Amino acid sequence: MSSDQETTNTTIFRRFHDVVNTGDLKAISQTIHEVVDPAALLHTPLPATAKGADALAQVWAMLLQAFPDIHVAIEDVIAKGDKVVCRSLVTGTHQGDFQGLAPTGTSVSYHEVFFLRFADSRITEIWGLVDTFSLRQQLASA
Repeated sequence: MSSDQETTNTTIFRRFHDVVNTGDLKAISQTIHEVVDPAALLHTPLPATAKGADALAQVWAMLLQAFPDIHVAIEDVIAKGDKVVCRSLVTGTHQGDFQGLAPTGTSVSYHEVFFLRFADSRITEIWGLVDTFSLRQQLASA
């Protein structure tokens, strides 16, 4: 049985997830700044110069520029206490510059797992495991 905290955290996570699949950068950035603490700790290598919520917004701007049709499909969500864990499949088409790589037109898919810690109904810490090896292999073979 889930606690009220777990239900709230899962609802917040799903709100964030739903908006990233809209492709609307303004809505994504606004939602990030509403649900992610400005000083959130991000324990994953990010191609961003900012920290916290601002870094996450920068990453999504970069991803949407490179993969305008990016889609994140949730495969599993587990909530326990103050944490939510999500395993997802990401798909998209490489249509813009991605970390110095010119557009290839390649359709890609890769997996990721994120662990999110919540406090006061906001994401305060993120650990991420992204299969960048698979992504880079797909882009290199284009």
